[in-house]
Amino acid sequence: MQETFVNKVAESGIITFNLEDYYPKSDIDVFDLKEFLFMGLILKEKDYRSALQTVNWQQYHDKYIAVTCTADAIIPVWAYMLAASYLQPVAKDIFFGDEKALISNVLLKNIDAVNVEEYIDKRVVIKGCGDVQIPESAYLAITSKLRPYVKSIMYGEPCSTVPIYKKK
Repeated sequence: MQETFVNKVAESGIITFNLEDYYPKSDIDVFDLKEFLFMGLILKEKDYRSALQTVNWQQYHDKYIAVTCTADAIIPVWAYMLAASYLQPVAKDIFFGDEKALISNVLLKNIDAVNVEEYIDKRVVIKGCGDVQIPESAYLAITSKLRPYVKSIMYGEPCSTVPIYKKK
């Protein structure tokens, strides 16, 4: 007698939602205003404007750019605006903060664009483990986005999940 194995996970109708699919696909770079400070402390407008004109902006072409200042200095708001005015024509997108903040922002932007129609009344597992470190903010965002539409939300892998939400 031959025993037939049934893949109950495959037959369950569970949809796996992998947040890695929403991770930034383009290269990431950091534009640090620290490089433009006089004596590592002061931003001089005239010098800053001159220095920005000499930057090779094509190095940022089609990349996600985090604009920050890693020095302990007071940076006027216009300095970030001026950097953005040069970066906007070449960069894929620009965000304020470090690389970690940029990744979180891109993920949240991508999650916001998810079409919830395909998840209506479905059982969804938000994939937990992977090759890429996903920020907690992304898990919070996708749960909030899907909850009004799905039958259930689980965390982990289809074969071993933690229940998060179940429609009554």
